[in-house]
Amino acid sequence: MRQAIMTSPGVIEFKNTSAPKEIKPNEVLLKIEKIGVCGSDIHVYHGEHPATPYPVIQGHEYSATVEVVGKQVSKVKPGMKATARPQLVCGVCGPCKRGQYNACQNLKVQGFQAPGVAQDYFIVPEDRVVVLPDSLTFEQGAMVEPAAVGAHSTSRVAEIKGKNVVVSGAGTIGNLVAQFAMARGAKKVLITDINNYKLQKAKECGIEATLNVSETPFEEGIKSIFGNEGFQVGLEAAGVQSSLDVLIANVEKGGDVVILGVYAKNPTVNMYYVGEHELNLSGSMMYRHEDYEVAVQMIAEGKIITEPLISKHFPFEEYANAYKYIEQKEGETMKVIIDL
Repeated sequence: MRQAIMTSPGVIEFKNTSAPKEIKPNEVLLKIEKIGVCGSDIHVYHGEHPATPYPVIQGHEYSATVEVVGKQVSKVKPGMKATARPQLVCGVCGPCKRGQYNACQNLKVQGFQAPGVAQDYFIVPEDRVVVLPDSLTFEQGAMVEPAAVGAHSTSRVAEIKGKNVVVSGAGTIGNLVAQFAMARGAKKVLITDINNYKLQKAKECGIEATLNVSETPFEEGIKSIFGNEGFQVGLEAAGVQSSLDVLIANVEKGGDVVILGVYAKNPTVNMYYVGEHELNLSGSMMYRHEDYEVAVQMIAEGKIITEPLISKHFPFEEYANAYKYIEQKEGETMKVIIDL
């Protein structure tokens, strides 16, 4: 089978190796169909991901066909469409014991600290497999992982239904977060960015309220969208100091600010506002199994739209060209898909 191995930053080498022949009773052999390239993958490509050693087989957003199942596997059968969570957890630390395994003390993520799916076949245990309905395309299946980030982050607020929500950052993740806020019953959802291409993609996905904060001041835009109601929930998906600042400074007192963006430099937090305004400031780390299941359901029901987010496809043999394309088209690219 084929493997794409990133041997050092910016260098991808291809290798032919034997396909797996034996699986354990609880395991599933997947034939990988499509892989999504995410922002964290790009950090690895540039040598800017602090927790990823080289060489590494990348790939953690994907769709697949079930090829073979172990003797104890009961929920999937050969021929089914599927995907799976890339989290390797210890199961014995405090977070794992209380069901918060997405924040495992010893977490490893396939594609970063463990081999990923940039290969024709891949083995996963049944408990991490998520079945995709036949109605979903393999392209949609590769979008389940980022959609699950949206599902999880919007569940970090005790109650989002009926509230006004601002999502900062209109990239693929921010877009899906905003869509999930809408799907969970938010009253109004506004998405902000400095890139009109991304804001147009938001509109194509049904997010009507958009704001380019490089053209209109945040406070002015908030007033025009929400009037005197303001907003009660802010989700920071840009990983930018300025966006965190305006969310904390302007969210309604007693409101929620959820941080899921990845920061190149640690931001400072205005603790005066957090304390004096009694804000609920929380982080959001990846997802749990139920978030994957909700993401699949929402995509299948048409409540989460992924098609406008797909910018381009590349064949497996042109893996490196996918990264070069993303570099060249920065600001005009959402999600790039690798076809196996």
